[in-house]
This record gives sequence, C-alpha cells and structure tokens, in this order.
Amino acid sequence: MVRKSEIKFLRLRAEKFLKNAKGLYEEGIYDLAAFNVEQCIQLLLKYKLFLKIGYYPRTHSLKRLLRELSEVNEKLRDKLLTFYERHIETISNIENAHIMARYMPGEYEKSEVEKMLKVAEKLKKLLLSEEQHES
Repeated sequence: MVRKSEIKFLRLRAEKFLKNAKGLYEEGIYDLAAFNVEQCIQLLLKYKLFLKIGYYPRTHSLKRLLRELSEVNEKLRDKLLTFYERHIETISNIENAHIMARYMPGEYEKSEVEKMLKVAEKLKKLLLSEEQHES
C-alpha cells in the first residue's frame, strides 16, 4: 500500500524540478533547464494519475500521460485535451528533452526553454487548481 507521503513526494519533487528549471534557465543552462521542465511535468502527471486511479503507467511519454489523465479525469478532460492540442509542439520539444539530456548531445535556445517553462506553469496551475476544488 502506498502511503500518502509517498504520493505527496511526487508533487513536491515536481515542484523542485520546476524551481531548478527556472534557476538553470536564469543561468543560461538551457539543456538541463529543459530536462528539469520535463521531469516536473512527468511527475505532476503521474501524481494526478496516482491520485485518480491508484497507479501511473511506467512511461516517460508526456503525451501518453496527458491522454491517459484526460481519459480518467472527467472534470479536466476538455481542458486537458485543449491544453494538449494548443501546446503539442512545445510538449513534443519537452518530451525530447528527456532523451537528449540522457542519451544525445543537443542544445536548446533561450526562447524554446522559455516556452517550456510557460507550458509547465500553465499545466501545473491547471492540475493543482483542480485539486484545490476537490478539497
């Protein structure tokens, strides 16, 4: 049985990755900032899936996690699908940051990471504001 503290760990770790991404962005370390954005989003989505269905898929695919969360969360379904469609290019770029940071050399431009940070903030707000309404 997973304890509440273990579930909360996912959310807190996601927030730390976002904070780290912002710091790296400010330092001009864009590749690692992008990776931290990816980790933030991945953990937020897994956190919400875990709260909703008691588990999350073992995947790094943000697209899959977003689709799965939209399938199980009726309250957020339309907002998540709209978010997904509106930000698909940036989401793809963020998803690639995971692969590039671990396996391939690659660089990001400041403007790309800026978009990634904005998408992460919007998704965090969407997911966690919905949580506030459930309390």
